[in-house]
This record gives sequence, C-alpha cells and structure tokens, in this order.
Amino acid sequence: MSPTLGIREMSASYGELMLVEQPAIACLESLGWTHANLYTETFGEHGSEGRESEHQVVLTRRLRAALSRLNPDLPADVRDDAIGQAIDQLTRDRSKQLAVNANQA
Repeated sequence: MSPTLGIREMSASYGELMLVEQPAIACLESLGWTHANLYTETFGEHGSEGRESEHQVVLTRRLRAALSRLNPDLPADVRDDAIGQAIDQLTRDRSKQLAVNANQA
C-alpha cells in the first residue's frame, strides 16, 4: 500500500513548475539550449550575468559573445560597432508598437 500524499506534495506535483516550466526546459535542452538557474544571480556591471536588474531580459554579455562566435570573419575594425548595433536593434523596446508590427520588425 502506497502512502497518501498530503496537500503540499499534491500541489508541488500539480503546479506550473512541473506542468509547464520543467517540460519547457527539457524541450529547449533537447534542442541544444543550456538551462541556468539564476535565482542567486547578482546584478550590476560586475554581476554574475551582467544585468542591471531582473527586468533586463536579454543577457547582453552572452549575446555579444554569441554574435562574435557567429561572425568570425567580421573585420576587427568594424566588429565591435556592428555587434553593438545588432544588440541595440535586438534589445530595442517595442512594447509601444502594435504586436504585429513589433514581430515584423
């Protein structure tokens, strides 16, 4: 006979973490993405991920490194400027645009 589960155990197994987040993480990892738990992240220029706050959703330090990796043949004299412009475009606030226009941009 198996023990009966209490309210805490039942709610832990039937919540957003188990039903949505964990399957989404598993799916993304199966596609080659890396999962990082940033619960203990520190903020600021010298923080663990380089974000100013949790409201900054793009990890620009990682994005800059990825863009450099994806564009190895970019001449050094234009690389920093081109990558900076790409980051500016990717992180631009589009919240005031219509969703269809923001998606197209």
